[in-house]
Amino acid sequence: MFEIRRSQQRGQGQHSWLNSRYSFSFADYIDPKRMGFSVLRVINDDEVAPGTGFATHAHRDMEIISVILQGTIEHKDNMGHVLQLQAGDVQRMSAGTGITHSEYNASQNEVLHILQIWIEPNQIGVTPGYEQLVLVDSKKGESSDKKLKVLASPDRRDSSMFLHQDAVLSMGHLVNDEVLPLSLNIARKYYLHMMSGEITTGDQMLAEGDALTIENENSLQLQVKGDARFLLFDLP
Repeated sequence: MFEIRRSQQRGQGQHSWLNSRYSFSFADYIDPKRMGFSVLRVINDDEVAPGTGFATHAHRDMEIISVILQGTIEHKDNMGHVLQLQAGDVQRMSAGTGITHSEYNASQNEVLHILQIWIEPNQIGVTPGYEQLVLVDSKKGESSDKKLKVLASPDRRDSSMFLHQDAVLSMGHLVNDEVLPLSLNIARKYYLHMMSGEITTGDQMLAEGDALTIENENSLQLQVKGDARFLLFDLP
């Protein structure tokens, strides 16, 4: 079963400094039919105004992944990490027994665009942890020519970050009429989130911000015209 949810169907949060689109119920946006998908709880598409951001706040017992789409984010946490991440970087925090952190737009003139992802862990009370991946080198360009790059997994496959969950998060990049056939496990659930560009699957077109849920299927074929990027979640 395939189900498409269009970008404009997402919830929205608007503040003077933050424009957010919510794939699932979050903050003041509540949709009982969209409380998550399998263990995927949050995908927030956030645009943060220059020089502003999320002040220090706490999390616990959640796997939190940030994908930087545009700009530079300044991250600080109580584990001692003080750093900046650029577009093309990805970070993972295991909140576990509890963390506090802040995230700010490090630029005074450029909007910060990030995807904030929460995945429910399969263990509670773990020791908090932090990792990051650099997917794009500003001098060398793309760090990998793979159509599908694993970002996070429970077994660190393909040098990915670690997840306390039986879930695999991958990033796809297709260009110039490329086709990507995927074999799926019919016992698993899959969630595809479009980051940019347009992709065709069957007779349906997916554009930026669109999502595709997949259940009880054993295959998926994606085709692009131009340039497109997406996230693919392999979920229990």
